[in-house]
Amino acid sequence: MKLVRGNNNSSWSLRAWLVMKQAGISFEELVIQLGVSDTHERILEHSPTGKVPILFDGDLRIWDSLSICEYINELRPECQLWPADRSARAVARTLSAEMHSGFQALRTNLPVQFALTFPLPAKLGGFKPEVNADIDRILAIWSDCRTRWGSNGSFLFGQFTIADAMFAPVVSRFRTYHLPLTGLHQAYTETMWSLPAMQEWLVGAQREWE
Repeated sequence: MKLVRGNNNSSWSLRAWLVMKQAGISFEELVIQLGVSDTHERILEHSPTGKVPILFDGDLRIWDSLSICEYINELRPECQLWPADRSARAVARTLSAEMHSGFQALRTNLPVQFALTFPLPAKLGGFKPEVNADIDRILAIWSDCRTRWGSNGSFLFGQFTIADAMFAPVVSRFRTYHLPLTGLHQAYTETMWSLPAMQEWLVGAQREWE
């Protein structure tokens, strides 16, 4: 397999990459630097959409992060990348789709800077109202999942699932911008950040700044 991805500030690349790492998939990586003059042309050499990530498995090409995650789930059913419980699985898929298509204010105003940290605004009021609304929604999601389904582990649905991968870039954003978290929210970010794969991604991001 080969994963064509963006550099380590590519939130969509991180999601697919993290699922593949958690599933124990061996794969080659082709990293394309984002935000430079030939980025779009280089990606178009591999993807019909001009976006990353793209997964190649032999002659098969998959060019959407959530679709890549679904494909890896089918290849590695023993990893249970969706919750075993039908209700939890439905919610996990719904939340993953919500993250996939929403939270535009957060994406725009708090871009991923995986290896960096910035001073916290004097108050959360330092963020735009629409950013605060996105933050509140994410924290509500985390609270609901951890309360209803998190009793058998430290992730949103107990064990690691694709839903956790979808929120991984949010974890990095909350750390970068020093969002003040407490209780289960803080515990969840620490669980995600301590994953060996997340630390591996962090090392790559730090090297990009050297």
